[in-house]
Amino acid sequence: MHVARVRSVHGGKEYVSVLLRQSYREDGKVKHRTLASLTALPPAVIDVIERSLRGETLVPAGTAFRIVRSLPGGHVAAVLGMLRSLGLEALLDRAPSRARDLGVALVVARLLAPCSKLATARALEMTTLGEVMGVAGADENELYGAMDWLLARQARVEAALARRHLTGGSLVLYDLTSVYVEGSHCPLARHGHSRDHRPDRPQIEFGLLTDERGCPVAVEAFAGNTADPATVEAAVTKLRDRFGLTELVLVGDRGMLTQARIERLRETGGIGWVSCLRAPAIQALVEAGDLQLGLFDETNLAEITSPQFPGERLVVCRNPALATERSRKREALLVATEGALAKVAASVARGRLKTAAAIGLRAGRVVNAKKMAKHFELDIAEGVFAYHRRTEAIAAEAALDGLYVVRTSVSAERLESAAVVETYKRLSAVERDFRALKGDDLAVRPIFHWREDRVRAHLFLCFLAAYVRWHLEAAWAPLLFRDETPPARTDPVAPPERSPGAIAKERDHRTADGFPVHSFPTLLAELATLTRNRVVPAGADERAAFELLTEPTPLQARAFELIGVSPGSM
Repeated sequence: MHVARVRSVHGGKEYVSVLLRQSYREDGKVKHRTLASLTALPPAVIDVIERSLRGETLVPAGTAFRIVRSLPGGHVAAVLGMLRSLGLEALLDRAPSRARDLGVALVVARLLAPCSKLATARALEMTTLGEVMGVAGADENELYGAMDWLLARQARVEAALARRHLTGGSLVLYDLTSVYVEGSHCPLARHGHSRDHRPDRPQIEFGLLTDERGCPVAVEAFAGNTADPATVEAAVTKLRDRFGLTELVLVGDRGMLTQARIERLRETGGIGWVSCLRAPAIQALVEAGDLQLGLFDETNLAEITSPQFPGERLVVCRNPALATERSRKREALLVATEGALAKVAASVARGRLKTAAAIGLRAGRVVNAKKMAKHFELDIAEGVFAYHRRTEAIAAEAALDGLYVVRTSVSAERLESAAVVETYKRLSAVERDFRALKGDDLAVRPIFHWREDRVRAHLFLCFLAAYVRWHLEAAWAPLLFRDETPPARTDPVAPPERSPGAIAKERDHRTADGFPVHSFPTLLAELATLTRNRVVPAGADERAAFELLTEPTPLQARAFELIGVSPGSM
């Protein structure tokens, strides 16, 4: 028996009949007998009948094969592919080695699922990473050794990245942050100003150098009680002596580039700066008459000079939205402080606080808690307590609401006034890098390492992961909640405008191609559903096993296309 397909034409239209036929011989001739018409059956059923008649043995799909192992690998292929396209493997060491493979695996693992070295060692066999890098079975001691190996190459890698991203006269962004430390044996751990709001823990600080786009170029660790300006010297030394940059423009915030530090930059020579003035310095400009508040009746930006800052350009900006917000916050803090002071006054009236020392101690805690001491006049004596606002001081501060002054040594030929403000605002790119480093994505904090070299190695490892992530985010911008083509700023003082495409992505949660918009972590999770499966045919042993890769969805295929990596590399 066999299945035959008979074509016929009726009324100019072709018809196909599917028939079950039997062939036989009669008088030496081959003839066919139609046993049944299969035309009305579904194509899948016809296919089963046809294959059975050809002698194939058909079994239920669930028993034809056994999947004995399934490893997530799409996210591994994406991150490792980007790392290799950036040439990081060769920057670490041109010669292949197990140490290099372990180091690369650590960087990739940091992006996929940051965790302890013990957990990372176990996770190597939970994805394709261990097999792809040939380091499956590595234990935590080998990974600690790989950290030491990475640290020994930090100077060379950073110098290579500087050559790649920085040139003579480049804008260099620099900022500092702190991360708290668990334990009490790390020599770098000190108590200091905690940006993590963990004053109960010692901390270390680290500075990040980036190019003008915010792409990480170098990282440096400091003791936790190091003052921000003191770290600038190390950054400048690295830029000049190690990277060979004799001409550059350093962009740092007002807490970093203080007047004393700027004087040191003048002495060094070849280094320009862009920073911002603190509130007392702005007040001094107003009092000296160098800054006229009437300038901002019709404009929100003006450039001035002052003998207090010789050789510098001062670009003064006024942001009405910022002024409104600062006024709101100040009033809220004043009201909250008055409420707390009223409780102190009630305690004094009831005789619970009697001595001037006790009253002063309690009232001092209240006004200092929200940094409102400068705005209140306190009258304290034995059994007496009164308070009132310093209205003139509050009014003087309110007059400067929304004002900020960007200072620079760069000439107007290179940076006009608006560009000076835009340059200073580029520091937000470094803050974005810090958020990625300190958040769940790279988990640089808390630090559990005790040895100073391991702390530095941990930071360098996270830095390398941040470098890869920065480029992945840039390439994947069409699929992420970020603006691919932000409009050019028409007003440097106002908040940046967003492109219609970015607004549409946020509104619809869909890209222009119809894909769901992702964050960076969720896109990695989506790629992780691409798996490499070890399959064994029914009735066969492990020697007959073969590997089968999951076919990528259109979204996954687009993600790999954007970074120029093949999903088959997982």
